[in-house]
Amino acid sequence: MTAAAVGAFAKPPVITPAETPVLGEVDPYLIETLYGSKDPDASLASLQDDPKFNALVDKYDLRLFSGPMLGCVTPTSAKVWVRTAHPAKVQVVVDGAGKSAVVETKADGDYTAVLSIDGLKPWTQYTYDVLVDGKSALGDLKPKFRTHPTRDQKVAFSVGFGGGCRYMPDKERMWDTVASAHPQGFLFLGDNIYIDEPDWRGKQRAMYYRRQLRPEFRRMTSQTSVYSIWDDHDFGANDSAGGPDRFKPAWKLPVWKVFTENWNNPAYGGGPEQPGCWFDFSIGDVDFFMTDGRYYRDFKSGTMLGPVQKKWLLDRLKASTATFKVIASGTLWTEFADKGGKDSWSGVMKERDEILDLIDTAKLGGVILISADRHRTDIYRIERPNGYDLYEFETSKMTNDHTHPTKKEALFSYNKGNFYGLLKFDLTQADPTMTFECIGIDGEVIHSFPLKHSQLESPKK
Repeated sequence: MTAAAVGAFAKPPVITPAETPVLGEVDPYLIETLYGSKDPDASLASLQDDPKFNALVDKYDLRLFSGPMLGCVTPTSAKVWVRTAHPAKVQVVVDGAGKSAVVETKADGDYTAVLSIDGLKPWTQYTYDVLVDGKSALGDLKPKFRTHPTRDQKVAFSVGFGGGCRYMPDKERMWDTVASAHPQGFLFLGDNIYIDEPDWRGKQRAMYYRRQLRPEFRRMTSQTSVYSIWDDHDFGANDSAGGPDRFKPAWKLPVWKVFTENWNNPAYGGGPEQPGCWFDFSIGDVDFFMTDGRYYRDFKSGTMLGPVQKKWLLDRLKASTATFKVIASGTLWTEFADKGGKDSWSGVMKERDEILDLIDTAKLGGVILISADRHRTDIYRIERPNGYDLYEFETSKMTNDHTHPTKKEALFSYNKGNFYGLLKFDLTQADPTMTFECIGIDGEVIHSFPLKHSQLESPKK
C-alpha cells in the first residue's frame, strides 16, 4: 500500500445515533415496536395510528421514510425507489429531462414505489428531486447520477461489490467511502443485513428500515445504481438452503416479498410464480449475471440454483457477446472453500463445472467470477484444463466485526479491518482491462490485481 493510496480520500465522518436525532429517536423506537413485536407481519402499516410514530414523522419530516435508491439504470432510463411514512403520491423530477409518472404508495407494498424515468441520453449526468404529495422531500440532498454507456461506447468505469454488511453505527461511514469512488454501480452480494429470522417479517423490516435511515447509506444509494442478491443471513438463517419447492417452507415466499419491497432490481427471479432474486443487466460492454444460491439450494440433489435458474444462466451466458462477463454468487466458487464445501459451490461441483464447462466449450471470453460470504477478501485462480484459467474475487466484510481466517490457497487473502471490492473496467484499450481493487473503509487501496482480456480467452487450436 502506498502513501499516496492511503491519502487519496479524506476520512469520512462517523455519524452516531447520539449525534443524529433521527437515528437517536427513530431507530430505537423501530426496534422496540417492530423488531420486538409479537406480530410476525409488523410493518409501517402497523404504526399508522401510533401517536408516537406520527409525532416522530412530523418532528423530523420523515414523509420520505426511506430512499431515494437508484437502480435499473440503462443508457436511456433509470428507476428510483422510495418509501413513504404514510400513503402518499410520489414523483421524480429530473433536471432537463422531465418527470416520472405519479405513483401512490400503499400498505400492500410497505409504502414503497419504483419511479421510472425515460428519454435520457447515454453516459450523461443528471440531477433529480423526489416529490412527496407535490413537495420536495430531499432537503439538502441533491443526488446526481450518470446513465450507463451504450455497448458501442468504449469508456472506463468502475463497479463496487461486497457483502457482510451487519448494521454497525461506527462502520456506517463505509457507504460514504464507496460513494467517494463514484462507481457506476454497486452489487450487494448477500448478508446485506443480518436478520436470521425467516418467520418474522416485522424483524426483517425493522432491520431494513434502520439501515435505510442512515444518511451515509442514503447518500450512496441515491447516486449509485444498486443491484442486490441475498445470502443466508438475509434469506433465512445461517447456512440455510431453501430446497426445491417454490413455496415450501412456508416462510420462503413472505421473505421474498419483503426482499422485493426493499430493493430496486431489474427482476426478482421469475416473479411470484418462480420466486428468487436472480437477474442480469449490462453496463456498456460488460454483462453481469446475478445468481440466487439460496432459494432453491438442495445439496442432496446437487443443485445450488435449481433447474429453472440454471437454464436461465446457461442460456443468457451463452448468448452474451460482451467483452467482459461477470458472474456473481453469494458464496465461493473455488474448490478450496471453507467448511469443506458444505456452504459453497464446491459442495455441488457437478453443477459448478457444468457452468464453467460452458465457458470452455462455447469459448466465452472475458469471464470473471465474484462472490461474498467469507469475512475477508480473497483472489483465487481456478485452473481449467480445456480453457483459460478463471479468476474469482471474493469480499464480504464491509461493516462486520467478525473475521474469518485467511486462506493459504488464495493468490491474495486479507482480513484486517473493513473493506469492499472495486472492479475497474477500461474498455478504451486495444486489449481491454479489468483491475480488481480491495479498498479499505477509509478509502485506502489495500491490494490491486489487473487482468487483460487477452488473459481471459480460450487458447487457439
